Amino acid sequence: MRGARKAVTSRARALRQSDNDAEYRLWLELRNRRLACYKFVRQYPIGPYFADFACRDRMLVVEVDGCQHADSPHDAKRDSFMRSSGWAILRFWNVDVLQEMEAVLETTLAVLEGRLTETVEVRDLRFYPAVT
Repeated sequence: MRGARKAVTSRARALRQSDNDAEYRLWLELRNRRLACYKFVRQYPIGPYFADFACRDRMLVVEVDGCQHADSPHDAKRDSFMRSSGWAILRFWNVDVLQEMEAVLETTLAVLEGRLTETVEVRDLRFYPAVT
Protein backbone atom coordinates (compact mmCIF):
# COMPACT_ATOMS: atom_id res chain seq x y z
CA MET A 1 0.00 0.00 0.00
CA ARG A 2 2.80 2.39 0.85
CA GLY A 3 4.41 1.95 -2.58
CA ALA A 4 1.12 2.68 -4.34
CA ARG A 5 0.62 5.86 -2.31
CA LYS A 6 4.16 6.93 -3.12
CA ALA A 7 3.53 6.39 -6.84
CA VAL A 8 0.33 8.48 -6.70
CA THR A 9 2.17 11.28 -4.89
CA SER A 10 5.00 11.19 -7.45
CA ARG A 11 2.54 11.32 -10.35
CA ALA A 12 0.65 14.25 -8.78
CA ARG A 13 3.92 16.14 -8.30
CA ALA A 14 4.92 15.55 -11.91
CA LEU A 15 1.54 16.80 -13.12
CA ARG A 16 1.80 19.93 -10.97
CA GLN A 17 5.23 20.68 -12.42
CA SER A 18 3.90 20.42 -15.97
CA ASP A 19 1.02 22.90 -15.59
CA ASN A 20 0.25 24.84 -18.74
CA ASP A 21 -0.20 28.64 -18.65
CA ALA A 22 -3.96 28.46 -18.15
CA GLU A 23 -3.70 25.97 -15.28
CA TYR A 24 -1.00 28.06 -13.63
CA ARG A 25 -3.02 31.28 -13.91
CA LEU A 26 -6.16 29.64 -12.54
CA TRP A 27 -4.17 28.15 -9.67
CA LEU A 28 -2.99 31.65 -8.73
CA GLU A 29 -6.68 32.61 -8.31
CA LEU A 30 -7.74 29.46 -6.43
CA ARG A 31 -4.82 28.83 -4.09
CA ASN A 32 -4.77 29.84 -0.44
CA ARG A 33 -8.58 30.11 -0.30
CA ARG A 34 -8.55 33.17 -2.57
CA LEU A 35 -11.94 32.35 -4.12
CA ALA A 36 -14.45 33.17 -1.37
CA CYS A 37 -12.42 31.15 1.15
CA TYR A 38 -12.98 27.81 -0.65
CA LYS A 39 -9.98 25.51 -0.38
CA PHE A 40 -8.70 23.95 -3.61
CA VAL A 41 -5.91 21.47 -4.19
CA ARG A 42 -4.10 20.68 -7.45
CA GLN A 43 -3.77 17.32 -9.19
CA TYR A 44 -5.97 15.55 -6.67
CA PRO A 45 -6.21 11.78 -7.16
CA ILE A 46 -9.72 10.36 -7.56
CA GLY A 47 -9.53 6.64 -8.19
CA PRO A 48 -7.15 6.09 -11.13
CA TYR A 49 -7.54 9.71 -12.32
CA PHE A 50 -6.23 13.12 -11.30
CA ALA A 51 -8.34 16.27 -11.11
CA ASP A 52 -6.64 19.50 -12.24
CA PHE A 53 -8.23 21.26 -9.24
CA ALA A 54 -10.53 19.93 -6.55
CA CYS A 55 -12.54 21.55 -3.79
CA ARG A 56 -12.94 18.60 -1.44
CA ASP A 57 -15.46 20.37 0.82
CA ARG A 58 -17.89 20.88 -2.09
CA MET A 59 -16.84 17.77 -4.08
CA LEU A 60 -16.11 19.89 -7.15
CA VAL A 61 -13.51 19.12 -9.80
CA VAL A 62 -12.40 21.98 -12.06
CA GLU A 63 -10.68 20.99 -15.29
CA VAL A 64 -8.79 23.25 -17.70
CA ASP A 65 -8.73 21.69 -21.15
CA GLY A 66 -7.03 22.22 -24.47
CA CYS A 67 -8.54 21.32 -27.82
CA GLN A 68 -7.27 17.73 -27.56
CA HIS A 69 -10.03 17.17 -24.99
CA ALA A 70 -12.89 18.01 -27.37
CA ASP A 71 -15.25 15.03 -27.46
CA SER A 72 -12.62 12.81 -25.81
CA PRO A 73 -13.89 9.29 -24.97
CA HIS A 74 -11.23 9.10 -22.26
CA ASP A 75 -12.56 12.27 -20.63
CA ALA A 76 -16.13 10.94 -20.82
CA LYS A 77 -15.05 7.75 -19.03
CA ARG A 78 -13.10 9.77 -16.47
CA ASP A 79 -16.01 12.16 -15.86
CA SER A 80 -18.40 9.24 -15.45
CA PHE A 81 -16.14 7.65 -12.84
CA MET A 82 -15.70 10.89 -10.90
CA ARG A 83 -19.41 11.77 -11.03
CA SER A 84 -20.42 8.30 -9.83
CA SER A 85 -17.93 8.81 -6.99
CA GLY A 86 -19.86 11.92 -5.89
CA TRP A 87 -17.86 14.63 -7.67
CA ALA A 88 -19.29 17.38 -9.87
CA ILE A 89 -17.15 18.32 -12.90
CA LEU A 90 -16.65 21.84 -14.24
CA ARG A 91 -14.64 22.13 -17.48
CA PHE A 92 -13.24 25.29 -19.05
CA TRP A 93 -11.14 25.75 -22.17
CA ASN A 94 -7.58 27.04 -21.78
CA VAL A 95 -8.34 30.10 -23.91
CA ASP A 96 -11.29 31.07 -21.69
CA VAL A 97 -9.20 30.82 -18.55
CA LEU A 98 -6.57 33.04 -20.14
CA GLN A 99 -8.97 35.59 -21.65
CA GLU A 100 -12.07 35.48 -19.43
CA MET A 101 -10.75 34.78 -15.94
CA GLU A 102 -13.45 36.82 -14.21
CA ALA A 103 -16.22 34.78 -15.88
CA VAL A 104 -14.40 31.52 -15.06
CA LEU A 105 -14.17 32.48 -11.39
CA GLU A 106 -17.80 33.65 -11.24
CA THR A 107 -19.00 30.40 -12.80
CA THR A 108 -16.90 28.36 -10.39
CA LEU A 109 -18.33 30.35 -7.49
CA ALA A 110 -21.87 29.80 -8.80
CA VAL A 111 -21.30 26.03 -8.62
CA LEU A 112 -19.69 26.21 -5.18
CA GLU A 113 -22.59 28.28 -3.83
CA GLY A 114 -25.25 26.06 -5.38
CA ARG A 115 -26.49 28.64 -7.90
CA LEU A 116 -25.54 26.39 -10.82
CA THR A 117 -26.83 22.86 -10.32
CA GLU A 118 -28.04 21.61 -13.72
CA THR A 119 -25.95 20.07 -16.51
CA VAL A 120 -24.55 22.67 -18.93
CA GLU A 121 -22.92 21.81 -22.25
CA VAL A 122 -22.14 24.88 -24.35
CA ARG A 123 -19.18 25.90 -26.50
CA ASP A 124 -17.11 27.39 -23.71
CA LEU A 125 -18.37 25.58 -20.61
CA ARG A 126 -19.30 22.11 -19.50
CA PHE A 127 -20.73 21.37 -16.07
CA TYR A 128 -21.82 17.94 -14.91
CA PRO A 129 -23.32 17.57 -11.44
CA ALA A 130 -22.44 14.52 -9.39
CA VAL A 131 -24.55 11.44 -9.91
CA THR A 132 -26.78 11.00 -6.87
